[in-house]
Amino acid sequence: MLFLENRFERTIDRMRASTQIPLRIELWNGHRFDLSPDPRVKVTIPKPSALRYFIAPDLNKLGEAFVEGHIRVEGSIHDVFRIGESLARSAAASARNGIRRFARHTKSRDRKAIEYHYDVSNDFYALFLDRSMVYSCAYYRSDADTLEQAQENKLDHILNKLMLRKGERLLDIGCGWGALVIRAASKYGAIATGVTLSRNQHALAQERIRAEGLEGRCKVELRDYRDIEGTGVFDKIASVGMFEHVGIRNLPAYFAKIRSLLADEGMVINHGITAADPDNRWVGLGAGEFIDRYVFPQGELPHLATVTREMALAGLEVTDVESLRRHYARTCNEWADRLDAQHDKAVAAAGERRVRIWQVYLAGCAYGFAQGWMNIYQVLACKDGLTKSPVPMTREYMYRG
Repeated sequence: MLFLENRFERTIDRMRASTQIPLRIELWNGHRFDLSPDPRVKVTIPKPSALRYFIAPDLNKLGEAFVEGHIRVEGSIHDVFRIGESLARSAAASARNGIRRFARHTKSRDRKAIEYHYDVSNDFYALFLDRSMVYSCAYYRSDADTLEQAQENKLDHILNKLMLRKGERLLDIGCGWGALVIRAASKYGAIATGVTLSRNQHALAQERIRAEGLEGRCKVELRDYRDIEGTGVFDKIASVGMFEHVGIRNLPAYFAKIRSLLADEGMVINHGITAADPDNRWVGLGAGEFIDRYVFPQGELPHLATVTREMALAGLEVTDVESLRRHYARTCNEWADRLDAQHDKAVAAAGERRVRIWQVYLAGCAYGFAQGWMNIYQVLACKDGLTKSPVPMTREYMYRG
């Protein structure tokens, strides 16, 4: 252990010489190391074996130490993440050191990954999401918008882009707790179908549909999108916060399935997180590895260029692309703050370890989107080769309400 302690002290000395990080590290023996004159976060290392997390640290190692309780941390979760990023950056040559990897996606593996992330506890998610439980990027039309208003904005922004009309058939792939299909049926008069692989989401969505009296116009099915039958059976399709689970190698089949389900002159909007790296590599500094291990097993982020290329190859004409990166930074920031304010209830609903995972994940996403580590795009498309395009000549229709 003496060797480990010596390496730790040399690491700290190198950091002090190159940068100032507002961090205090206190060891089990009372030794204290301040990396700046005004530390905002305190890390207590309770035993010598935990020193290994601070030798050549990255966000995966530091995240593991935090999640598994090998260290004790005091301070705002946003400060905690920023300081972790500073520690990792001081030990890394570049923030773009992610690797390119591909997960093996099958229906059973994808179902297990969805169950791991979403079937935590509906009560847990309700503590930090808006009242409709929309678990995707909000849309802030003004600085004064609350999270609730911004999520309503987002639902309407999607449905307006799709030009959803009364009686049209809408499919929502990866529909979450049903907010979009309920909105589509209740406000726009559509015949809306959602599919999800999460049993918890399916149960609550069905309950909400019954409570709204929408059983005849709205439904949510526990089904893989690949198992939806028929061709040309939907006028409009939305996929919101779902294609991150598809897999880069599966994008051709995913977009081909969407095209086959679309009626002529049908439209689709794909709303999802994308990689900043054109080669589809993970976020660097160990963040991608942490997310794959603890948050989104099997998750993969394609670059926007990959998305639009695969859509074109599948026979979908891209008509509009909008980045919501800054909107997602604010959304995740609000989620992190809400979770922090409901910490004790969250622990009761999902357990201390799971709460620590989501604390660091949400704070990290808020920071990552703000810094441009990743992006999120709404990509609107229709079937190509049509003699009559369903899309107006200008974007004005999207904002008419």
